[in-house]
Amino acid sequence: MTIKTALMGAAAALALAPAAFAERGSDGQVSIVYWQAPSILNPFLSGGTKDVESASMIIEPLARYDETGTLVPWLVEEIPTVENGGVSEDLTSITWKITPGLKWSDGSDFTSADVKFTYEYCTHPEGGCAQVTKFEGVTSVDTPDATTVIVNFGGPTPNPYGPFVGGESPILQAAQFANCLGAAASTCTDQNFMPIGTGPFVVTEFRPNDVITMEANPNYRDPAKPAFQTVLFKGGGDATAAGRAVMETGEFDYGWNLQLAPDVIAKMQEGGMGTPVAGFGPLVERIMLNQTNPSPDLPEGERSTAAQPHPFLREPAVYKALSMAIDRPLLVEVGYGQAGKVTCNWVPAPEAFNSTSMSCDQQDIAGANALLDEAGFVDSDGDGVREANGVPMKMLYQTSTNAVRQDFQALIKQWWSEIGVEVELRNIDASVFFGGDPGSPDTFQKFYADVQMYANTFNGTDPQAYLGNGLCDKAPRPDTQWQGENISRFCMPEYDALHAELQKTANFEERARIGKELNDKMVQNGGMIPLVHRGRLSAHANSLGGVKLNVWDSELWNVADWYRID
Repeated sequence: MTIKTALMGAAAALALAPAAFAERGSDGQVSIVYWQAPSILNPFLSGGTKDVESASMIIEPLARYDETGTLVPWLVEEIPTVENGGVSEDLTSITWKITPGLKWSDGSDFTSADVKFTYEYCTHPEGGCAQVTKFEGVTSVDTPDATTVIVNFGGPTPNPYGPFVGGESPILQAAQFANCLGAAASTCTDQNFMPIGTGPFVVTEFRPNDVITMEANPNYRDPAKPAFQTVLFKGGGDATAAGRAVMETGEFDYGWNLQLAPDVIAKMQEGGMGTPVAGFGPLVERIMLNQTNPSPDLPEGERSTAAQPHPFLREPAVYKALSMAIDRPLLVEVGYGQAGKVTCNWVPAPEAFNSTSMSCDQQDIAGANALLDEAGFVDSDGDGVREANGVPMKMLYQTSTNAVRQDFQALIKQWWSEIGVEVELRNIDASVFFGGDPGSPDTFQKFYADVQMYANTFNGTDPQAYLGNGLCDKAPRPDTQWQGENISRFCMPEYDALHAELQKTANFEERARIGKELNDKMVQNGGMIPLVHRGRLSAHANSLGGVKLNVWDSELWNVADWYRID
């Protein structure tokens, strides 16, 4: 199976789309399986894709990106621009006009007050918000009337489409979350598990790390949608079981993120029950390098925080050697085939932001050893492990439980052993690893390991907010309840200054240049080791219509348009 084949299959399914839906709920139940089970339905308290996407069926942003990467109005009448008067001439504000008559699922009015509240919720000084970079540069949100929202910025902001845009920045109902501001945010279990929304579905039961059941929103803005009356959203298991459940047994209608070898996908497709769909966006499998010390011997408040720098991963010779030792083409071949590409970049797409300054498609074990030797990091006692700054180069390497990732771990452990680095492997259930529970020691935000591997992406086609994840103040730490997207705890004043320049730069070519420079600073200064530019690969039942794979927003972005093919 090739990406082209998968996309042609999707196009064929879409050609069968009906002219209109008969009535809301007429198609019964749709069953969705995410082998990484959602653990919360509030994206502001989780950086996990599984949580963002499951929540997108319930709570929605003002605008989002369609399958082509085009910004489209969602809960508003139009996309504000300078030309239509929605963005001020000096680029310091953007005005959104909410579509009149919108209702929350409980029947109350959706108003500008809810939008302003969401801003206050995410930026509260006593809380932690996983999506706070979306509000970078915002000084205030004004609500002159019930359907008008004015977002004000501290200076000219050529790309004002961060706040309230895309699946990562939805609107919360002010009435429901009123008592959940600041430190109280993570304690609001009922709100975080069963948010009131404007989306096509309403939660009827949420069992974290297991099952979500939903029913059609009786107050959804389109009276003919959604076509499905109920949703069974099953979490857990593994990618293999999910793929089989859609393409071989037909037990489920949609299976997300089938991170499986190409030959496995092809064999499943022979089952005749489902079709894989694929596309390339900015998704990158990477190894994050902890810039801080994760040692369990440290006090709990200092472990994996800036108070305790890592003993050797900040050394240029070390992080460069670790990258040089990796055979990326082999990783692509083993894990993804045509659904993967070698990349050295944190941001490989859109193409305008894809840096060409680095090459990493050739493994160089000898060169990596020479680099470490030259730096004086040698094996002084003959045990096969080098020492750096008086510390043995031993690392804990963690990731989520997944067959492809465990294959990658085994290969990389071997390659790193060949340059004198000893590695202990650990894999954690994905529902826990990506869960965002501030009380758990096993989340990727907590980062109680030396290195960890996962994939991440961003909504839309402008990476400004995503690149903001490298800012010093965005590191997870105890006072943010371990929320924040600067997972490696990378901190470089020059990076922060350059990102501030990006925020006020209007010219597209110059924005692309700055974006690529930010990418290079992160990678070349030890923030991460990019491995594979991954295609998004999921599958839907042949009896499910309306699916449009979206690599620029939530995959479930248009679930209101899904329907049953007879």
